[in-house]
Amino acid sequence: MKAIVTGGAGFIGSHLVEELVKRGFEVHVLDNLIAGRLENVHPSAIIHVEDIRGTKAKQIINQEKPDIVFHLAAQADVGKSISEPNYDASVNINGTINILEACHEARVKRIIFASTSAVYGDLETDLLSETDLTVPISYYGLSKLTAESYIRLFSHLYKLPFTILRYGNVYGPRQLPKGEGGVIAVFLNRIKRNEMLLIHGDGEQTRDFIYVKDIVLANIAAIKSGDRQTFNISTSRTTSINQLIGFLNKIHGSPIGYVFVDGKKGDIKHSCLNNQSALQSLEWHPTFDILQGLEETYAYVWQRDKS
Repeated sequence: MKAIVTGGAGFIGSHLVEELVKRGFEVHVLDNLIAGRLENVHPSAIIHVEDIRGTKAKQIINQEKPDIVFHLAAQADVGKSISEPNYDASVNINGTINILEACHEARVKRIIFASTSAVYGDLETDLLSETDLTVPISYYGLSKLTAESYIRLFSHLYKLPFTILRYGNVYGPRQLPKGEGGVIAVFLNRIKRNEMLLIHGDGEQTRDFIYVKDIVLANIAAIKSGDRQTFNISTSRTTSINQLIGFLNKIHGSPIGYVFVDGKKGDIKHSCLNNQSALQSLEWHPTFDILQGLEETYAYVWQRDKS
C-alpha cells in the first residue's frame, strides 16, 4: 500500500512514517519543514518539501494516488493561534481543504485526520466523550474543529472515507520544546540546561498525556477501522503539572527548580478524554503509562545532545 503523511517530518508524523515503512508501506512525506526536520524522516520514505496550502501539494497527491492520506500537518501552537489567528486558519482550515480536494480527485481510500482535545474547550466535565459539546477557547481549537467539519461535509458530498482522531496531550522523542502542548519537551529542555521550570498558574491544571508511540498505533488501527467516525485517542488518565514535576524529579535523580508564573490565555484548566470508543471500535489501547513514556523521552533528550 501507498501512504502520504502530511507533516511527516515533524514530531508525531516522523514516528508514524517509521511505523508505516516498517509495515511495508511505500511512504511519501509532505512537509514544508517549518517545524519538521529532514533528519527525522526515515531514509526509505520519499520527502516532498511542500506547503499543504499549495498547488504543488495537490499535484503530488494526484500524481501518487495513495491509498491512505494521514493529515497531520498543522499550526499546533495555541499561543501562536491567539497572536496570529489568520495564519492559524490559513494552515489548519485552508490547508485541510486543499488536501481534501486532492484526496477527492485522487480517489484516496481514506483520509485520517489528526485533531485535538482543544476542540472541547474548557468544559467542566471529568471525562470528555466524542458526543460532548465542542466549545474551543483558542483559535487553534476552533480551526481544528472547523477542519473536522469540512472533512465530514466532504465525505457527505463526495463519499470520501475518513477517520478523525482527537489526540490528548502527546509527548515523546523529537517533540519541539515550545507551546503548551509540548510542556514535557519544554520542561526537559530547561532541565537539561539547568534552568528553572516555569509553571503557569497554580500547577493543578491537568492533562491526559499520551505517548507518541501509542498515537502511532491508533493511526495504524484507523487504516481499516472507524470509517466516518471520530475518536478520542488518550489514556483516560489525568496528570497535573505538579505531578509531572514529581515524576521528572524521580527520573532526573536530583531536585528540579521551578517557579510559578501567570497563566496563559487560551489555556484549559482540566482535560481528560474518554477513550472507550477507540478501544472498542479501533481495537486499540495505550500501552505506555506516564512514567514509562517520560523515561524514554528523558533518555532520548540526554542521548541526543551527546550524539
